[in-house]
Amino acid sequence: MGGAMAAKTQMDKKDDETREAIKTPKDGYMPILHGKSAGDGRRINRLPSLGGRGSAPTQYPRPSQSSQPPSRSSQLSHSSQPATSAKAAQASLPAVRPIGRQETRLSWLITALVTIFGGMLRFIRLDQPHGIVFDETYYVKDAWTMLLTGEARDWPKKIGTTSVNDLFAFGSTNHWKSTAEYVVHPPFGKWLIALGLKFFGGAYNIAAWRISTAIAGTIAILLLCRVAFRLFRSIPLMAIAGLLMSVDGLGIVMSRTGILDNFLMVLVLAAFLCLLRHRDWAIHRLSTARDSAAGKAALGAGPRLFFSWWRLAAAILLGLSCSVKWSGIYFFAAFAVISVLWDACNRHEFGFRGWFASAILRDGLPAALYMIPTVFLTYLATWAGWFIHPDSYMHQWASAHPSQGIAWLPEGLRSFVEYHRQMWIFHTGLDTPHTYMANAWLWPLQIRPTSFWWTDHIDGSPALCSLSHGPASNCVTDVVALGNPLIWWLGTLCAILVVDIAVIARQGDWKAVAVLAGWLGGWLPWIQYTHRTTFNFYAIVILPWLILSIIYLLDWLRQTIRVRAYRITVGILLTTIIAISIFFYPIWTAIPVTYDFWRAHMWFTTWI
Repeated sequence: MGGAMAAKTQMDKKDDETREAIKTPKDGYMPILHGKSAGDGRRINRLPSLGGRGSAPTQYPRPSQSSQPPSRSSQLSHSSQPATSAKAAQASLPAVRPIGRQETRLSWLITALVTIFGGMLRFIRLDQPHGIVFDETYYVKDAWTMLLTGEARDWPKKIGTTSVNDLFAFGSTNHWKSTAEYVVHPPFGKWLIALGLKFFGGAYNIAAWRISTAIAGTIAILLLCRVAFRLFRSIPLMAIAGLLMSVDGLGIVMSRTGILDNFLMVLVLAAFLCLLRHRDWAIHRLSTARDSAAGKAALGAGPRLFFSWWRLAAAILLGLSCSVKWSGIYFFAAFAVISVLWDACNRHEFGFRGWFASAILRDGLPAALYMIPTVFLTYLATWAGWFIHPDSYMHQWASAHPSQGIAWLPEGLRSFVEYHRQMWIFHTGLDTPHTYMANAWLWPLQIRPTSFWWTDHIDGSPALCSLSHGPASNCVTDVVALGNPLIWWLGTLCAILVVDIAVIARQGDWKAVAVLAGWLGGWLPWIQYTHRTTFNFYAIVILPWLILSIIYLLDWLRQTIRVRAYRITVGILLTTIIAISIFFYPIWTAIPVTYDFWRAHMWFTTWI
């Protein structure tokens, strides 16, 4: 009898320790549903679930209410019905692997080192090429006039016989017209470029044109590291994610060019990290509510999860992303649905009654009631300059067309709505042929990269041209918005395999949904616009999730194959990727090279 009581006391103590570990995801703990650490440091079943059936048995703490071995039904990682009592829910939850402070500090140190490395690749020789690159002709010049006059101004194409772009590049930057420019993107991205011009020497310093995008690209490396660490809880995998982001060619080129898409990418990535933090916060709330219900016959509907400061921050960031390019709205739609889905499945995991209805009625709808207005008001706020300046493009449209548009709106808003209607017509009807146009089907495999810059006949045999003693006509510079081929080809394959693994092997893994979220928001919607003029560099917004697809497969491999084989595989992969990036770096950054050297990079005719 005494032995039985002692055994029961030990089990109660173990359950108390487990509850304490589960209680909070901060201060050293991160939630790991359906995963447990072995005493020797190995992970037992690292296969967390979105709410479907697990693919491998999970070790659970033994219920303290009984000294009998648990039944088979209590051992299943996911039953078809959620636990209906607080005791059953307590028994069915897995343990949590603690993340110690030392590990957290090390993760931040590695994040900083990788970010600094990636930043160097973006900032060195940022003033090269010495001229307006591709769409900088719109965004940099618009940003300059916005900084000086408050609104984007129209520019002539030439002054006399000299291109205004050439004059601008050599410091003659005051040739704008008095009329407003017809801009087809919201103003926030150009205001960010204007900040770089403001604080780093103005339009006279070419590096200042691009410094804001370089900062954004560097921040994206840091954010991706933190996202990967929060998803996979592995410092090596986190470091690999940051390294791949650092050395990818599309990431480098877009960070060294004063256009908008890098801002869109970093804002949606930051919003995604906020929603991951919201998920951890929600798990903590559910855990606390479950613990407080210990001893009750049944769990109720559980706490409300619709509001957290993390979710509000995500809404603001997504509003800003829409204020860079309208395509940010696709990310808002995808992320909002996925976030509510995570809440629903976590309610199910913790055994709360009516988990799906609660997620919709108590979480999803109330969240929509503040997230949608937050996104809209954030977007509207970035147009303040348009409302303030009476000579803004189409600002006076309503007064000139009193019987047109939405009659009941004030004139300012009526003009604003009509302007947006014109922008919509432009974006949905843009089908002007372009040499480097590429529809969304071609982006993942980088089939038709965009040439941003090309010059030849360079005198003086600079840089790598010094390796050749040929004529100046043999020396060229190029900036091609081409990702590291191996990263993109492998990432595309991995994204397909993520779907396969999630459906067949892990059956509802929440991490798979996280990895695919960026594809859903940043690539899939563009499939409907195959008739529209689009470009390969738009794919920068899916780069973080393409890399996460690779990391997901590496995480799966480290659980599937032997350690030695895994390390050899990763070593060969990283060595090859880095070698390819070194090879392509000159044509990503306008380093002068011989024509033959450049031609060796054109692996396919579609790359020329």
